[in-house]
Amino acid sequence: MILSIESSCDDSSIAITEIETKKLVFHEKISQEKEHSIYGGVVPELASRLHAVALPKILVKTKEYFPKLRAIAVTNQPGLGVTLMEGIAMAKTLSSMLDIPLIAVNHLKAHIYSLFIEKETIFPILALLISGGHTMIVRVKSFENMQILATTLDDSIGESFDKCAKMMDLGYPGGPIIERLALSGDANRFSFPVPLSNSPLIAFSLSGLKNAVRLQVEALGGANIMSEQDKCDVAACFQKAVISHLLQKSKKIFANEPIRDVAIVGGAAANRSIANAFEGLCKTYNKRLHSTPLAYCSDNAAMVGRYAVDAFKNNLFSNDIQTLPTQKHIAGTLL
Repeated sequence: MILSIESSCDDSSIAITEIETKKLVFHEKISQEKEHSIYGGVVPELASRLHAVALPKILVKTKEYFPKLRAIAVTNQPGLGVTLMEGIAMAKTLSSMLDIPLIAVNHLKAHIYSLFIEKETIFPILALLISGGHTMIVRVKSFENMQILATTLDDSIGESFDKCAKMMDLGYPGGPIIERLALSGDANRFSFPVPLSNSPLIAFSLSGLKNAVRLQVEALGGANIMSEQDKCDVAACFQKAVISHLLQKSKKIFANEPIRDVAIVGGAAANRSIANAFEGLCKTYNKRLHSTPLAYCSDNAAMVGRYAVDAFKNNLFSNDIQTLPTQKHIAGTLL
């Protein structure tokens, strides 16, 4: 079995995955949403301290599996440096104590592998990865070959949802709140710009749209003056523009990609409006849409463990794991 650890942001998670069968035999996650909600976003130093408490609490429940462990996997990039260190420190300690190798896991690759928890892989596949820190489309040909076809020039989808929620004093995390309010909103009340709609560039950009929301909130008098319906309408119009943006740029890739299998992964993949829009897009281009189970959309150790199973079989072990919190993602490069 492989023990996997995830601490890239504000979710403390540990999983145990059986190598041969890929069965997830243990998985637990402790969320920090409540602690960070009063700040309207994740506070890295606070997140680090909470990981230091939560990870050992989960680890103690896995002791019965220690004799069967053959490797320790841990997220080492990208993420918050001070939180990644907590998981890596635990992984190194366990590796030394049990005398078994380490596996360094790229958090974004793990999100793609969330599709395959307790399943065989499906390659090739086009993956739309939308999360709190990333927005990109990746062509996944194999375990070793993942190429970024499009990425964000500035903000991510998840970050934009959170910031728009913060502008209206709605709470954190903002994604689920915006999605819920949008169901009761008039998506045609405000004309928010669809980013890069007149540009041939195949990329994503959310900073301009986010600023348009800020200006509209100010025009309505601010969060304290806005009515509940105002907030619902802003949420609906913002979400509509985001979806239009994702679809416009994805169409250009889908039209030229022979790969039939498409997937949505990452925390924002839990948004049903986005998923429904892509179901329609896939039908138009005769592609099959795959979705990560809701329980594994956000950060978790189960996806880290599933990726680690294939890394183990490819003998991708690390003598020492370094924290790589930041990573520049450029279209055309391998992930």
